[in-house]
Amino acid sequence: MTGQMLTEDENIVEVPFTIQYKVSKLQDFVLNVDQPEVSLKHATESALRHVAGSTTMDQVITEGRERMSTEVRERLQSFLNTYGTGISVTQVNIQRATAPAEVKDAFDDVIRAREDEQRERNQAETYANGIVPEARGQAQRILEEASGYRDEVVARAEGEADRFSKLVAEYRKAPEVTRERLYLDTLQEVYSNTSKVLVTGDKGQNNLLYLPLDKMVNASSGAASATAGSMAAPDIGARISQEVQQRELRVREAR
Repeated sequence: MTGQMLTEDENIVEVPFTIQYKVSKLQDFVLNVDQPEVSLKHATESALRHVAGSTTMDQVITEGRERMSTEVRERLQSFLNTYGTGISVTQVNIQRATAPAEVKDAFDDVIRAREDEQRERNQAETYANGIVPEARGQAQRILEEASGYRDEVVARAEGEADRFSKLVAEYRKAPEVTRERLYLDTLQEVYSNTSKVLVTGDKGQNNLLYLPLDKMVNASSGAASATAGSMAAPDIGARISQEVQQRELRVREAR
């Protein structure tokens, strides 16, 4: 059966439905009502109109059909019990409701728009479920890296402070030796990062000392590879440092 119903928001919809029932009391079904099936039809339309009248059109057309079916069955059974028809309603099936033919195209557009909205919402939720944990993981990684960097800087600073404290104690014991040691250590650190060194004399002098450290390294490497026997090759860095220190001392003495 199909009936036109007026919804709560004063729209007209066509609602197709089917009723499944059984005769629970044969005596009431035969004697109490003259035409029980006609009474069933009228009671069904009445129950459906009452339920549809308290439901908006969007709910009737879209997701509200299941709830309507339950409410119609309960109300219809109440009517039939009042009439004493002896009928028990087992199922009310409300099929897909539609708008009147004059406005059906417009309502179809509305339904498609709702479906598109739901699809876009699902896609957005899927994207959020993927990007949010990733962002949280990146944030946690940055925090851990920052914490590690902080611990490294603090440990290095504490080590430098401890070394400085020990150096101060040694300096107070032997200032000249400590200054000389610091000077030589600084030269060694600087020369280890360069391949060429130019040393000039005092102002007004034209003497220039050129130290090709790269050539010296190659020569030392060649001499070490050419040495036979079980003796280990000397440490090239130590030799270079020693030679640099000796030449530096000679330059200082020449001044």
